[in-house]
Amino acid sequence: MKIDINSDLGESFGHYTLGMDTALLTLISSANVACGWHAGDANVMAQTVRAALENNVAIGCHPGFPDLLGFGRRTLQVSPQELKNYVKYQMGALKAFVDSEGGRLQHVKPHGAMYNMAAKDEKLAQAIAEAIYEINPEIKLMGLSGSQMIVSAQALGLQTISEVFADRAYLSDGALVPRNQEGAVIHDSEKAIEQVMQMVKTQTVTALTGEQIAIKVDSICVHGDNRKAIEFVTGIRKRLILEGVQIKAF
Repeated sequence: MKIDINSDLGESFGHYTLGMDTALLTLISSANVACGWHAGDANVMAQTVRAALENNVAIGCHPGFPDLLGFGRRTLQVSPQELKNYVKYQMGALKAFVDSEGGRLQHVKPHGAMYNMAAKDEKLAQAIAEAIYEINPEIKLMGLSGSQMIVSAQALGLQTISEVFADRAYLSDGALVPRNQEGAVIHDSEKAIEQVMQMVKTQTVTALTGEQIAIKVDSICVHGDNRKAIEFVTGIRKRLILEGVQIKAF
C-alpha cells in the first residue's frame, strides 16, 4: 500500500517566518506551496520550489483568497468566474517557478476558506476544476475526501487525490470542524497518529460527535503551521512504515 503525506508550505512572508519547511521537506512526499495571496511571496515561492525539488518532494499549487491579513481563512463572496481566475492566476505564478527549475506541477490543493467553500458548493468546485483543466488536464486536484471538489473534478476528467487530515477533527457530514470551534485542531500526537491509522486501515474516521464516517485515503495532510508538525509527521511515518505502507507521492 502507498500513501502520500502532504503539508502546506511556503507560507512565510518577507521577514516573517511561518512553519518548519526545511525539516518537513525531509519527511513528506508532497508539498502544497502558497502562491502569494493568502501567504508567501515571490522569494519564498522560489526557495520553496527549489528545496522541494532537492528533496524529491512533489509540488502542488496552494491557491487561496487574496487575504494576507486573514491568512485566507476568512469567507469571501466570489462568483465562480472570479474564483476560476483566482486559481489560474496563482497556478500560473507557481508554475513559472516550477518550470524554470526543471520540475513538474503535480496537483492543485485550494487553501483555507476557498477549500472549505468549494468542498460543498458545486459551482465553486466546478470553477476550480475548470481552471486546472484549462491550464493542463494532467494536473491533479487534491481535495477533501468525499467532497464536491472530488466529484466535480472527476466529472471533468481530472485525476483526483482524496485528502484526509491528521491534525483536524471531523463533523458528522465529513466536513472539517471549523477552526473557531473547540477541538477543531488536534494537538496531541498520539491522537493524531491513531486517527491516521484508523483512516488508513478502515477507510473511516470518527467524527467529533462519535459517528464513523466512510472516507477515501490517498493523501494525509499535516499542517505546516501546527507547532507539533514535525512530531506528528515523524510519528505517522514510523507507524505507517511499520504497517508496511510506503510513503510516496500520488
